[in-house]
Amino acid sequence: MSVIIVLIGFSIFVASGFLVAFLWAARSGQYDDDVSPSIRILYDNEDISSEQTNTNQNKV
Repeated sequence: MSVIIVLIGFSIFVASGFLVAFLWAARSGQYDDDVSPSIRILYDNEDISSEQTNTNQNKV
């Protein structure tokens, strides 16, 4: 029974370590997206604009 208590304590310790590591990485900018803004111009937006004009025409 004491082994379960030790394993629960150890798992809470490891989980809190991963949480601290994740928060540190998120605050330091590890997950910032630097690639998408530079290639966003390559995406074609004609489908979105044509859907918006069709929706506006149906409302009138």
